[in-house]
Amino acid sequence: MSSLGSRRRGAARSDLPINAEINVTSLVDVAFTLLVIFIITAPILQGGIEVSIPRADVQPLTSQETPFFITVMRDGSIFMEETPVSLADLESGLPQLLSVGTVERVFIRADSLAPYGPILKTMAIAVNSGVDWSVVAEPYRGGN
Repeated sequence: MSSLGSRRRGAARSDLPINAEINVTSLVDVAFTLLVIFIITAPILQGGIEVSIPRADVQPLTSQETPFFITVMRDGSIFMEETPVSLADLESGLPQLLSVGTVERVFIRADSLAPYGPILKTMAIAVNSGVDWSVVAEPYRGGN
């Protein structure tokens, strides 16, 4: 009798239709979660010092060389790439950096509300070091 009962159970299982559906709700949840994470972290991954650069009628940078930025902040502080430096350190450190030969052009970024003195001194240091340099500005967009 036990063999008859097992046959009935087996027959009942083969009569059930095969369900080939995939529940994609959790997949969509994971995809949206990853999208939100990437949206939040993308600006952080850009790196560099955040500065409000003034707008002007300029062309976008198309330089093939690796950019080297000197940034003058709103409070007058100066950064070589992401390292804070004094004017004296910039004056002695920039020629040393240029002697290594990895920097071909220096881009000077200054906050639109930065004091003019540190910006002018930074430009003078770049001129005296003999490196090619440019001042960075944001291009106008639309009717701004």
